[in-house]
Amino acid sequence: MLESNKLCRSLPLLRGELKFPVFLPDATFGIVRSVDAMDLTACHVQAVVMNTYHLMQKPGSSTIQALGGLNRMTGWNKPILTDSGGFQAYSLIHQNPKFGTITDQGIRFQPEGSERKYLLTPEKCIQLQLSYGSDIVICLDDCTHVDALQEEQELSVKRTIQWARRCKATFDIILDERRVDLEHRPKLFGVIQGGGIKELRARCAQSLLELGLDGFGYGGWPLDGQGHLLEDILSFTREQIPAQYPMHALGVGHPENVVVCYRMGYGMFDSAMPTRDARHGRLYAFNENAENGFSGEWFHYVYMDDKKNIKSDLPISEFCDCPVCQRYSMGFLNHLFKTGDTLITRLCTIHNLRFMTQLSERLDLESA
Repeated sequence: MLESNKLCRSLPLLRGELKFPVFLPDATFGIVRSVDAMDLTACHVQAVVMNTYHLMQKPGSSTIQALGGLNRMTGWNKPILTDSGGFQAYSLIHQNPKFGTITDQGIRFQPEGSERKYLLTPEKCIQLQLSYGSDIVICLDDCTHVDALQEEQELSVKRTIQWARRCKATFDIILDERRVDLEHRPKLFGVIQGGGIKELRARCAQSLLELGLDGFGYGGWPLDGQGHLLEDILSFTREQIPAQYPMHALGVGHPENVVVCYRMGYGMFDSAMPTRDARHGRLYAFNENAENGFSGEWFHYVYMDDKKNIKSDLPISEFCDCPVCQRYSMGFLNHLFKTGDTLITRLCTIHNLRFMTQLSERLDLESA
């Protein structure tokens, strides 16, 4: 354990050590869309995020176990963090209450178009994640919108704490029964809820700290209704957790927001945004002044359908070392995009992922 005033710089896991800051691509169904495990390695990706809510539906937990767990199934031999699925279940039910209910017992839901009903309890959430072979397991939490009424926020915090206790108890029982020693156990993270109410955030953080968890995540959507980062609440939440614990800014993936949250003390980030943008032909590129820090306009967007790229023999970015920038011109990529060839989604995804890992590397150098 590090000194209490020293910021956590890494996290040792069974399948490798995460060096912070680290961006984890979303591999929701066990797949980072358009790329494979070899592509991820080429992009210097350290770990990925998969989602319990989705995996328990497709391909299904029995299939995952039959295929040897998530790592063997996907060919990815590095760490995997599995999100609890609480946020996704909340989003489904918030969209339309007919899809399910959230009670003290857990989350009962029936996805649209599915004939099967699911019950995700804290105990089931942990059982599933451990059966998948996850390196980082996330406690089930009761998510809310940042603008929800205080009564709803209080109930969310109460449930999140209760569920985390049940998760921790189940986690310990299963690993004790398997006789897994502390050195070879996955890490268990709790999620701090409380919306925009600081007193509730502090209460949730303190109660989760008392459980002896390995790390923590910022719970709830990190943006306001206008898409602006909730800097005040994110910063306050980070301050409630001693610096030696790793903190995950769940759902934060916009490059500028990653920089802001890293400077607050968050070390882990995940989002589908970079890969989704890539599939739509929106690429990220460093500006020249990014070599000297992250002040001013340090990156810009490159659009695949921009007419100025038609005959360009330049790479996407002269400051990028990804396999795409080292081999292909913007003119060729524009051609692939216009013809609709599926190769373009792979190449664009590789570039954006390498941008995010380069961003992590540059932030690390800046703080060294």
